[in-house]
Amino acid sequence: MLALQLPAMGQASTEFLDTVYIREQISKYESAGRSRRQPQLSDQEFAELEREIPYTGFTPLTEMGPGQTYKGQDGGLYGSGSNNPPPAHQKAALEAVAKITPRDEDGNPSADGKIVLMGIGMSNTRIIFDMFKQMAEADPGKADRVILVNAAAGGQDARAWADPTADCGRQLNIPGKGEKGSAWDYADAMLAAEGVTPAQVQAVWIYQALMNPGKRYGDFPGHAMLLKECIGVIVREAKRRYPNLQIVFLSSRTYAGYAARDLNPEPYAYESAFAVRWLIQEQIDGSPRYNYDPAAGPVAAPVMVWGPYLWADGVRPRLSDGLTWQREDFAPAPDGTHPSAMGARKAGQLLLDFFKTNELAKGWFLQSSD
Repeated sequence: MLALQLPAMGQASTEFLDTVYIREQISKYESAGRSRRQPQLSDQEFAELEREIPYTGFTPLTEMGPGQTYKGQDGGLYGSGSNNPPPAHQKAALEAVAKITPRDEDGNPSADGKIVLMGIGMSNTRIIFDMFKQMAEADPGKADRVILVNAAAGGQDARAWADPTADCGRQLNIPGKGEKGSAWDYADAMLAAEGVTPAQVQAVWIYQALMNPGKRYGDFPGHAMLLKECIGVIVREAKRRYPNLQIVFLSSRTYAGYAARDLNPEPYAYESAFAVRWLIQEQIDGSPRYNYDPAAGPVAAPVMVWGPYLWADGVRPRLSDGLTWQREDFAPAPDGTHPSAMGARKAGQLLLDFFKTNELAKGWFLQSSD
């Protein structure tokens, strides 16, 4: 695992938990990116280079074998070739989800209460979670008490969520408020629209990326390190806002070889998986910054684990399940980055299958068999 110097505790902004820290990290990686940046291509040149790459030759992180590495990194969602959490972390996650229970609007356990599963992220997240929500709500297996809240919003990449007070031109129109605000303000509005409260949020799915990582933050591992730090800030802020949040499921990007713009093409989409892995590993290693155990000190985060791993190498079937990403799974040219309706259904099904079958989700996500 690549280690970062931990921030001094207590440096947080009074409005957002980690404002000072994340701005230091953004400045650090922007500066490093500028020092390594190649001459900028025109939009036309970039599109010609990046359009419709049917496969990259990269191996899915879940399928990297012994001794196989990518830029010095070994395989497995959790490292060392393992796709499962270490036993102690799995035990902690099971203990966390055992606390998920229907709650009233004040967060008190209630037989008539709700369990909120929230999606946090950018436009791709919004499209995928919206399809997942449609599919899940039509599935008779989903528990009625589980309320799915799509808080993802266009233009709100990991940096925008992590540094929401920055003047980066991405303020959102907040439904029901008649004013602009941050991604977190938008999330509050989405909760209200579903008739639930922050105290009922108990699980979150985060699917994030950084806009234009190559131009802004340079080569691997720099852009992935900043993504890791941004997602970590999002997780900590979510715990502060949603005190009953028990678990966060993290996913990295889908395939991006068809991207015709530099929004988040390959290899950055593939490399985003290492950001997720490093973040979870830091929690596993006992960082106080992501502590979830009251016996070990102040609780700063929920337990973090992998959600579904969505990357497959374009048209080359994934060994485990045959997953492919075809050109028609993405929006027409000149986009190629955002999922089409077909691609959203594919990703939404992966998400639904995960919550229906994963040991850390099915117990609260599905209807009781009693």
